[in-house]
Amino acid sequence: MKILYFAWMRGKTGIGEEDVSPPETVTDVAGLVEWLKTRGPGFEDAFSDMKIVRAAVNQEFVELDATVGPNDEVAFFPPVTGG
Repeated sequence: MKILYFAWMRGKTGIGEEDVSPPETVTDVAGLVEWLKTRGPGFEDAFSDMKIVRAAVNQEFVELDATVGPNDEVAFFPPVTGG
């Protein structure tokens, strides 16, 4: 599974993208987030408030209950504002 981190999430995790192999028990975005948070303080900080984090699976915006699998690309980013 490829994970992408954007904006301040990249700064907190210290990486922009990575390939990971989460446990088989990780089947949705919420489970992936919980697993990622166990990987260190930067990850825990980045995912501490999921109300301000958006997710996309295979370039489509999704909710936390969206299914994820080993061949998916999952992106995490803060809400985008424009003007």
